[in-house]
Amino acid sequence: MVMPTERGGAKALLLTVLGEFVLPAGGQAWTSTLVAAAGALGLGEKNARQALSRISDQGLIEGSRHGRTVRWSLTGSGRELLETGTRRIYDFGTREVDWDGQWLVAHCPVAESQRSTRNQLRTELSFLGFGELSPSLLVSPHVDVDPQLRAVLERLDLLAESTVLWANSVSGFEDEQLVAKAWDLDKLGRSYVEFSRNHRNPKVSGERAAFREIVYLVHDWRRFPFTDPELPTKLLPANWAGTKAVELFHSQHTALTGSAKDWFNSHELQVANA
Repeated sequence: MVMPTERGGAKALLLTVLGEFVLPAGGQAWTSTLVAAAGALGLGEKNARQALSRISDQGLIEGSRHGRTVRWSLTGSGRELLETGTRRIYDFGTREVDWDGQWLVAHCPVAESQRSTRNQLRTELSFLGFGELSPSLLVSPHVDVDPQLRAVLERLDLLAESTVLWANSVSGFEDEQLVAKAWDLDKLGRSYVEFSRNHRNPKVSGERAAFREIVYLVHDWRRFPFTDPELPTKLLPANWAGTKAVELFHSQHTALTGSAKDWFNSHELQVANA
């Protein structure tokens, strides 16, 4: 079992709770419910309250007092963040990605003195599915992200110095070489295998355990839509571990959802009826 601190701590786990349970239920929850949720995840009350305060400081939630208790509500920016994340998490990996053989190539020279700009560029283009052939040469099989690429370059004031091309390789062998240079699929595949091993046979006895397991399931899965370039099927290795992991994620999510929501909603009702 991976411990909560290894998953990013109280704030990260509570953001998962907000996206999985609070967002679809109208965007509100009592402090005591969220503290109970943190307790089910192995987190102390102090850590939970501190995490709620940090999330509030980010402008993602706001509290309103009702007597001696506080009702938290998602703000507009909080709702937008969680809705975007939710769509990406649940849509990811659910379709076969076709490919016509075209590559989107970007040569983006960034001066050594602009290291922060280079790091930001790398992060944002990785999010769009780009891999690096060299520090200034990036490639993606998703030519449809050309407008987003140009928008990033323009925002970082790099568009004028960059070159963007659509290109085809000479052969399928060269496509394989490009993939091997631009992405570490062995490392990504190992991450999928580890995810499947950790979540294949969850120990669930009761609604509280179902709540805990589904939060861990979603929380551990959420990194893949942001790190996997979602390469076209024909560019992936045979028996790609990510395919089985997608199936496992959705089957386990379906199996756990009902009991997990019953547990969370029961705590909300207890406070409302008190």
